[in-house]
Amino acid sequence: MNYEDVQKISNAAVNKANLLEKDFFKYFMRSIMAGFFIVVAMIFSNVTGNVFSQIDPAMGKFLSAVVFSIAVLLIIMVGGELFTGNNMVLAFGAYDHKVSWKQVGKVWLVSYAGNFVGCFILALLFVWAGGAGTADYFGGFIGNKLSLSLTEMFFRAVLCNFFVCLAVLCGIKLKTESGKIIMIVFCIAGFVISGFEHCIANMGIFVTAYCLVPGLSVTAMLKSMVVVTLGNIIGGAFLLAWPLRKMSADE
Repeated sequence: MNYEDVQKISNAAVNKANLLEKDFFKYFMRSIMAGFFIVVAMIFSNVTGNVFSQIDPAMGKFLSAVVFSIAVLLIIMVGGELFTGNNMVLAFGAYDHKVSWKQVGKVWLVSYAGNFVGCFILALLFVWAGGAGTADYFGGFIGNKLSLSLTEMFFRAVLCNFFVCLAVLCGIKLKTESGKIIMIVFCIAGFVISGFEHCIANMGIFVTAYCLVPGLSVTAMLKSMVVVTLGNIIGGAFLLAWPLRKMSADE
């Protein structure tokens, strides 16, 4: 990465921190919208998987992974504040001494809360709309998702946000929309088809599954959220942001 790219990411971190300080409502609404976009992708992905589940499950899994990339495309092109993307951007700004770790923590906390509100609202609307007949589909995978060992859960989350933040990085770095679309689709499809764990996507999945699938454990869902959130932070803020800043040339 050259110095211009370093400045882009660091400036993005500064802009996010400043917006939160100056206009909490606007920042929180952007976080809610990111939650909306994640659930739009979750719905698209799971309905696609459900449609193909009895015909060609392998093709359904592939298409589900590809269409989930609409989440990050919408966030980057329309606007939104995604907690997992902020893990990389804000940490990078802190490594570059452009924002404080206190500011990092505030942005992470508020974007996480806003993402949850957005996911909760849109997931409930999906359920109230009938869930597009996906109750059996959710029932077929949610148990395995919640029964992962803590180690598997954590490292799937680390790898997930490494992929997601690569997509966010491409959205910041690349200049053409076609280039952004291609790289974002590849990065996001990679984490979905690999079965990695994304804490914000899980918010929408857990709310939907809890309403559609009887007998799910709230404790298991909360445990998963804690472990996956920590793993996502490590993947974005340390596995990607730290080496990126260290390998970058200073002015």
